[in-house]
Amino acid sequence: MSTLPAIRFADYDPKALSGMTGRVAVLITPEGVMDQAGRSANRLTKGALARLIAAPGFEKNKTGTVISLAWPACMEAEALDVLVMPRRVTPTEARQAGAKLVAASGGKSLTVMAGSMPKAAELAMGMALRSYGFDNHKTPKGDAEIAEITIAHKSADAMAAAYAPLAAVAEGVHMTRHLVNEPANVLTTSEFARRIEDMSEIGLEIEILDETALAELGMGALLCVGQGSDSPSKVAVMQWKGGEADAAPLALVGKGVVFDTGGISLKPAAGMEDMTMDMGGAGVVTGTMKALALRKARANVVGLVGLVENMPSGNATRPGDVVKSMKGDTIEVINTDAEGRLVLCDVLWYAQERFKPCGVIDLATLTGAVIIGLGHENAGVFSNDDTLCNGFLNAAKAADEGAWRMPLGQAYDDQLKSRIADMKNVGGRPAGSITAAQFLKRFIKDDMPWIHLDIAGVASVKTATSYAPKGATGWGVMALDRLIKDKFEAE
Repeated sequence: MSTLPAIRFADYDPKALSGMTGRVAVLITPEGVMDQAGRSANRLTKGALARLIAAPGFEKNKTGTVISLAWPACMEAEALDVLVMPRRVTPTEARQAGAKLVAASGGKSLTVMAGSMPKAAELAMGMALRSYGFDNHKTPKGDAEIAEITIAHKSADAMAAAYAPLAAVAEGVHMTRHLVNEPANVLTTSEFARRIEDMSEIGLEIEILDETALAELGMGALLCVGQGSDSPSKVAVMQWKGGEADAAPLALVGKGVVFDTGGISLKPAAGMEDMTMDMGGAGVVTGTMKALALRKARANVVGLVGLVENMPSGNATRPGDVVKSMKGDTIEVINTDAEGRLVLCDVLWYAQERFKPCGVIDLATLTGAVIIGLGHENAGVFSNDDTLCNGFLNAAKAADEGAWRMPLGQAYDDQLKSRIADMKNVGGRPAGSITAAQFLKRFIKDDMPWIHLDIAGVASVKTATSYAPKGATGWGVMALDRLIKDKFEAE
């Protein structure tokens, strides 16, 4: 299993360049200005960097561009990487540059001569985020080399301290990716719950509610989704109490459908294997809770995830069935493949009833419709509260995670009217992601600030992103952590 790489901050010593092994990176500005390490590397390589800078078009290289020189003269290193980096960069530019360095390294050990770069901690975070691979189920081929990452800096201790909380967030991102990448025969509802229970070791208070407890609570909507599967349905509760003792927590709620066949409304066979990622919302909540605990966030946050498997069987919920939610509202199940909202509605109500939160944010790989609208660049954001929503959108922008606000309205809600129950679980093809959000909004209490994040397009992708190889992205952990840091942590 891939783990977060150990990133070491060391003293900056350009005189040691000649003996460094693996790959070595130096920083050069877009104008071609070399720092002390760059000048040392240029001398060792008989002016190779000066010739590179003088070559036509060098000035067109964008911030974060990596140019590699293989087997540089008079150096032990197998490659000299030139990172084009202005003296002043934004945190996002630094993270993206770190990710590009790691992507170019091919898994080899790397030393970055960062000098006095102010954003070296963010550079390191980008490196940590991109240093990920999921090889849990591949046969090992010999002894794998353990790549080491060293960042040489003039203020190494200060940069190491600045990186520590960022590393905690990267740990949470990696955990989310692991969960989303796991196949469903490994990550069953019980195994997911077990991995959550293991997080009690880092200070989270964990509680797992079984089917008996869920039935006693009246979670008929959630239980109807999993009743066709042999895997038992569960709700996992994770509490982090880092804020003031009497402060209401922020509630994070995640959809955890470990595999989604569509149930009786069976999905087409083509692409069904991707439905191992339908627990992406629960994965993000779990990874965020891990990040908060590891960095000792000064906030009260509760994470709740509904863990189910949606399978067809003789006991499965049928289209046309009517189920009763914990709130007491009845739901006509028109399509058993619109199951995520049935899971979320009960967990949302339970979160509000038990914890009286100051706000609620739910995450789910809820609709294919959001992919049609926003592609794989942005998650759909739906909210009843401008202040909370704007805070999240700002946090997502700072974290470089795409998010776009979508509308809500009574006309969309009217599409959920049922002839025989309080509501239907689908509103038809038009505005599918919006009617799904309207369904969830019916289970949000008056005056409760709420955001629904439809992450179907961003949780797992077919091509590499700025910070991740193809597959699970961990989208949302950084944005939620930033929101909590900005708006919910105690002074």
